[in-house]
Amino acid sequence: MKSNPANHVASIQELVTDGWKPDSSLALPLHIQISNYIQAKIRSGAWPAGMRLAAQRDLARQLGVNRSTLVSALGQLTALGLIEGRRGGGTRVALSNDAHSNRAGNWNDYVEEGIHYPNLPTIQAINRLEFTKGLIRLGTGELSPELLPNETMKSILADLSRQSLPLSYEEPLGSLQLRTAISKELSNIGIHAAPSSILILSGALQGLQLIGQGLLPRGSTLLLEKPSYLYSIHSFQSVGVKLYGLPMDSEGLMTQGIEAEVHRTKASLLYTIPTYHNPTGILMTEERRHLLMNTTRALGLPILEDGAYQDLWLDNPPPPSLKAMDREGRVLHLGTLSKTVSPGLRIGWAVGPEPVIRRLADIKMQSDYGSSSLSQLLAAKWLEEGYHARHCEVLRMELRRRRDAVLDMLSTHFGHLASWNRPTGGFYIWLSLNKPLPLTKLFKAALEVGLLLNTGDLYNRSDARHLRLSYAYASLTELEIGIKRLAELVSSF
Repeated sequence: MKSNPANHVASIQELVTDGWKPDSSLALPLHIQISNYIQAKIRSGAWPAGMRLAAQRDLARQLGVNRSTLVSALGQLTALGLIEGRRGGGTRVALSNDAHSNRAGNWNDYVEEGIHYPNLPTIQAINRLEFTKGLIRLGTGELSPELLPNETMKSILADLSRQSLPLSYEEPLGSLQLRTAISKELSNIGIHAAPSSILILSGALQGLQLIGQGLLPRGSTLLLEKPSYLYSIHSFQSVGVKLYGLPMDSEGLMTQGIEAEVHRTKASLLYTIPTYHNPTGILMTEERRHLLMNTTRALGLPILEDGAYQDLWLDNPPPPSLKAMDREGRVLHLGTLSKTVSPGLRIGWAVGPEPVIRRLADIKMQSDYGSSSLSQLLAAKWLEEGYHARHCEVLRMELRRRRDAVLDMLSTHFGHLASWNRPTGGFYIWLSLNKPLPLTKLFKAALEVGLLLNTGDLYNRSDARHLRLSYAYASLTELEIGIKRLAELVSSF
């Protein structure tokens, strides 16, 4: 269900991200600087009438000022008639005395009224707060900046700067050079796909959006693991596709109930992350993969395989991907460089039957007219010149070290509070608390002590026992501090 647009919150994070900070050179008290800034936002229309401001405690904390300073600023704005408090409704930008101006052309009326559902409030908060200095990000699903290949990328860019650069659009499927490089890379893991069967994406997430828009009829059903990353985004729900979760065990998606659910729900597609599942970190066994392929083959059920973590094995290489087992063209495979090389590069790909790939390419052309030509050239050079294999080897060593350290920390601090898995790849440890907790309250309480969490209810709405911990982003020092602090917080609940 969509939220009411009147509940749209102006986070003070906007002040941080657009460059606002206290100016000590001004002979103005801090509360007046804050008041002046917010006045400018309101008078320019950036914060329209009726928009609700975030809670005072949150505003003060994120600004780095005490609450009394913020209250003084808000008091001045209230006296000017620019904001108003509403019982049960928080503080909002005040309506104008001109009734017509409040009625005509008010974009605030349209917020969240489009066909695409808004993110969950917690996801919106995470997306903002990840850029707040001082927070320890215990659940972030990306590599730490120190693990990204900055020096190598600078070297490649320097070489590229001495040649003619592609400044025009690429063809609908994407750069042939990059697709050829990806084809060769995929052959190393048993996926044999010609460049004509590969579509370049602006990150694998775009593949989910294109598939929802172009391949599934409104009202259809998609089967997936529960919990799943897909529950935390609205790519499919926004186009009228219903999600139905299937149980997992330590070997991955359980296949026994698939046939009954396909007949009951008339499912059109099965989505799975068989290799280092997000959020649980589970690796689907080879035997389970064969069972899944046989079961879906008998049902004529296509599979969407998310291979985002395929290269991130830590102990031993994973079993063959589902696409490598596919002989009928039933598996559509998504891959990306975001988890191994650079989330900012925005390069992913879809691999599948040529008619399906051409259909997705047509929708992509209507959406963005193709991914960045420069990013595609950089990615092609990265793959062609062998940088990827060398980088992944070093990356696995570092992630293995981090995983083992975090497992030791959990033994020290969480032995009496929770249980957890030992992931063999990917980024995540799925922490299972011994007793259910109100995860929304835990998330807010964690922020108060400087921790940013990914709680289990993001991946399964009814979850009250799990946290997704990542050993890929925060430093080991931060992880030690954060896990100890988190254990104390959980104990206090």
